Amino acid sequence: MKTNNIKKSLICLGLLALVGCTDNFDEINSNPDGFTQEELTQDFNHIKGPFTTMFDNVMVNVPGWKYQVAIDLSGNTWGGYTTAPGFDGNNNLSYALADNWNLWGWEAIYTQVMANYLKVEAASKGKYDEFYALATIVKVQTLHKAADSWGPIVYSKLGTTDATIGYDSQEEAYGLMFKDLDFAVTELTKRIDAGEASSFTKIDRSTYKGDYTKWVRYANSLRLRLAMRIVKVNPTLAKAEAEKAISQKFGVMTVNADSFIVNKDVSQHPLRVAAYEYNDSRMSADMESIMGGYSDPRISVYFKTSEQFPGEYKGIRTGGILGDKSKHINFSNFGKIIDEDKQVVWLNAAEIYFLRAEGALRGWNMGGDAATFYKAGITASFEQLSVGGAADYIANNVKKAKDYVDPVAPFNSGLAVNNVTVAWDETASNEVKLQKIITQKWIANFPDGMEAWAEHRRTGYPKLLPILNNQSAGAITTEFGVRRINFVSTEKDGNPEGVKTGIAKLNGPDNGGTRTWWDVNAPNF
Repeated sequence: MKTNNIKKSLICLGLLALVGCTDNFDEINSNPDGFTQEELTQDFNHIKGPFTTMFDNVMVNVPGWKYQVAIDLSGNTWGGYTTAPGFDGNNNLSYALADNWNLWGWEAIYTQVMANYLKVEAASKGKYDEFYALATIVKVQTLHKAADSWGPIVYSKLGTTDATIGYDSQEEAYGLMFKDLDFAVTELTKRIDAGEASSFTKIDRSTYKGDYTKWVRYANSLRLRLAMRIVKVNPTLAKAEAEKAISQKFGVMTVNADSFIVNKDVSQHPLRVAAYEYNDSRMSADMESIMGGYSDPRISVYFKTSEQFPGEYKGIRTGGILGDKSKHINFSNFGKIIDEDKQVVWLNAAEIYFLRAEGALRGWNMGGDAATFYKAGITASFEQLSVGGAADYIANNVKKAKDYVDPVAPFNSGLAVNNVTVAWDETASNEVKLQKIITQKWIANFPDGMEAWAEHRRTGYPKLLPILNNQSAGAITTEFGVRRINFVSTEKDGNPEGVKTGIAKLNGPDNGGTRTWWDVNAPNF
């Protein structure tokens, strides 16, 4: 794919034109492809199309094979959720990062989501600012995933026609994200206070159905997530942004109806393609060890029991030595969460309770105490999945992660590493409390592996089984795992000078072992 993702797609596709790239704006505005401006803007059709593409690509929903290479074979794997029953060669699973896989994540972000964001911006900024505000929230949702994956990214230079598209550092990008959320929250709150009816109802692909109040609550919740991400590198700003999210008049998510979920109007969840069509994704050994050790009833929603070992949930060790694909192909596949629900969750209420629990643990004003929020997060997750038994699960102070046993390749077996119970213990250290919080957030966020990977890098939790087959030639340590994705070949080909600006803002070489700005090897407290 020899395409300059930003210059050719963002500049050409990202302008007001919905047709070819051209400088003749008057002609576009008056008669694009034979439609009058009135016909084009009827019911905001000129905005609806770009939003549809944005919704479909924030989590790379379509096509499914792009989801597989952009998310399932990166964040889902490195975050401890899934792994492939084969793929023993040099690739992401063995830390020999595969550019021909990873470039598709960049492509989805910039040529799909950001290109269409720019269309909405051009059509709505200063004219329909409610749409501009909504698109800006989606922009932050998208680009924080990019910054968390690559570190430096293109943010302030989106849509520029410069010969070189410069990168912002991850720190600069996070600062811009907070400012963008300020604008979006202020703009939508103003319209809510004025009693303005939503113009977004027919466009909104989420379960919000255009409800501005829910969108503000989502933006505040997203701010809380980003605030926690930077706690080790800028604790003062982290606290301020987190408390701003809580204190805003509409607050953050508190019930499952607040969760941001994209309704699926296609035939299947994107993970189903990798799992059932290609047979390239299965339950990880870490999920078996932790959820199996806890006898966590949510496991029956996430996974099916193994066809090879009836009645058992069997996962596969990431980076293990697996041999022929047929040996593990009948281990646990995915269950109701992708078979029946088909919904893609961007942010859920359970995660917000866990973020508030950590904030309270750090002494921030989160509107309550850590123990209450921790228990509320677990309860919200059980309710979201329509699973009973939350109270007994929360009270269990005995069960821990169990040792992992690979019954067909015993050398992949390993002792449990994430040894904490579920029950909250007020006498425990802050470190143990944090491990419990992040472990439960990890369970509740499945299958959002990009978030799991980010939080594992930030906190070290949950502790995951180390890989056995490290093929990174020393660039990525087995102890710490993949810290970022190297800049992709299509960008190096199409925007080489821009990539150089990104490399200059890294804390080391452009490889998977270099830590990003917020990912520091320092204590959690």
